[in-house]
Amino acid sequence: MAEAYVSLITNDKYGDGAIVLGKSLKLTQTTRKLVLMVTNDVSTAKRQELSEYWDNIVDIQIMESKDTKNLSLLNRPELKCTLSKLHAWNLTQFTKCVFLDADVMVLRNVDDLFKYDELSAAPDVGWPDCFNSGVFVFKPSKETFQNLVELAANKGSFDGGDQGLLNEYFSDWPRKDIKFHLPFIYNMVANVCYSYSPAYLRYGKDVKIVHFLGSRKPWDHVFSQVSREAIVSKDLSHLHNFTNMWWEMFISSEEKSLKTEVSNLSTTSNLSLSLNQSELPPSQLDAENTADDSDHRRQKWEAGIPDYTGKDKFENIMKRLNDVVQSTNIAPSDVDALPSDENIPASES
Repeated sequence: MAEAYVSLITNDKYGDGAIVLGKSLKLTQTTRKLVLMVTNDVSTAKRQELSEYWDNIVDIQIMESKDTKNLSLLNRPELKCTLSKLHAWNLTQFTKCVFLDADVMVLRNVDDLFKYDELSAAPDVGWPDCFNSGVFVFKPSKETFQNLVELAANKGSFDGGDQGLLNEYFSDWPRKDIKFHLPFIYNMVANVCYSYSPAYLRYGKDVKIVHFLGSRKPWDHVFSQVSREAIVSKDLSHLHNFTNMWWEMFISSEEKSLKTEVSNLSTTSNLSLSLNQSELPPSQLDAENTADDSDHRRQKWEAGIPDYTGKDKFENIMKRLNDVVQSTNIAPSDVDALPSDENIPASES
């Protein structure tokens, strides 16, 4: 029986989320296939990057909701493309699938989700009689796909996106057998304040899937390479912790990719700096490359691959900038007013 985890991205920005999702699934040693649906707006470069973490990249046509009125109620106009999620029911080469939004992160193996039947999902925190469509178990079916498309055309979605439509179609979910209700630890929302905090203290350690709900995603937060922390409000300590976890996983995948690029460039262009050398302590690199160190550094910068683990790492660059500032006639009060990474506002999606 072929089973798979399925996700969707419609742009490169969400591609970063899919990198972390795919990597987090691989790290849990899942035995299922990973299938990522992508639309035309996803670049070739991002697809190549994603192919390292996803077994199959599937091209689909974007499906957009025209319901600007209901989307405005959520203040989420970007959700108009989420109806593209319906294409998941066309993956009939699989007998059962688990859909995961690209803004979730898996913390523990969740292959046990495949024991559930269609449509199994966790309650939405905003209205628990609705299920949240960020994580759900389903069975691919051409007939279900056609029925969903017809419902979207004839009746539409009460929230303008996929969640309203799916709750309309699987309308018996709130009254159905409890076996179709996934435990909340399979879709815990990171960025809400829980009024029942004792429950979070009791069950928080058991969370298996974290969902970064809302318009602001982990990749929208500023991440400090020095402190290795995302600049997130610490009023929600769980959001702060989970966002840091997301960034650590994303940064590690970037570093892995960068090391691969260094290795490939070294092989193809006969640069003397090899992957193994780039992992040596800076002191050893200096001893081995004193004659042409500056040339190597210049070549690496021009190629877009500075020595981020050695002389060109973030801390050294900042130290150099501070030395330059100190050597000028800038008054101390002016130096204090210069922007720091902690004061940079996070971008909005």
